[in-house]
Amino acid sequence: MSPIGATVLRIMLGVTFLAHGYYIYDTITSDVLSAMITKRLSLPLGDFITSYIIIAHFLGGVMLILGVFSRVAAMANLPIMIGAVLLFHFDQGFFLRGVIVDAARNKVEVVGYEYALFILAATLAQCFLGTGAVGLTKN
Repeated sequence: MSPIGATVLRIMLGVTFLAHGYYIYDTITSDVLSAMITKRLSLPLGDFITSYIIIAHFLGGVMLILGVFSRVAAMANLPIMIGAVLLFHFDQGFFLRGVIVDAARNKVEVVGYEYALFILAATLAQCFLGTGAVGLTKN
């Protein structure tokens, strides 16, 4: 296993989690995500889970980029990615594709779980690989 490969994977995962955390916070909004989670789980846990997702994506993303406790940062994002694949994307089918949700506004939603599954696999791999060649800690 190349430590350079682990470093590249770690940094790209960090950028992805950080960007997705911002997307959830700014575009989807925590209230909308919380309502979606509460509806999907049929339990009033949406606010807690949404807060966890945003913190884990932001803080975990920064930790991965800097190489600070990389395994911990990746492990914090594992349950999020498992939930994303199983609860939100699995019933949409494997392949990513655009689905028209509002033809009048030309609004299309991308559905499918292949990307979320790939990020889940990469996050799991990062848990095993650790920081890699360049990072502030060697975890």
